[in-house]
Amino acid sequence: MSRRDRRAPSPPRPTVSVCRGCCCGTPKIEGVDHAGLLAAVRGSLDGIATVRVVDCLDACDQADVVVVQPSADGRRAGGRPVWLGLVNDTEAVADIAGWVAAGGPGLVDPPGILDLYEFRPSRRVRQELAED
Repeated sequence: MSRRDRRAPSPPRPTVSVCRGCCCGTPKIEGVDHAGLLAAVRGSLDGIATVRVVDCLDACDQADVVVVQPSADGRRAGGRPVWLGLVNDTEAVADIAGWVAAGGPGLVDPPGILDLYEFRPSRRVRQELAED
């Protein structure tokens, strides 16, 4: 049995991981209603994606990090996790929710505005999230 076969199967819908650790979601980022934004993410993706709150994704240069992981179909179509930083307003949450509702990574290109939020973390950090 290969290592790939031992992994848990991909979820049938996208997974959205919201960082709420070291810097993200804390008063270190002033003037942001972190609890309200998390509620908005959960509310806008209810029934569309699995939303999980994670401790620290170790991408502290960005803060308020959200990672959109593809559904099983999206992964089969070549989709990979998309890392978004500085997601600290309801407009960004709405853009993410609309993209995920349409299919998300691998199935639908993200709206152009999300290019402003997208970043690529270190290989070590990406690998740690993939192993969760």
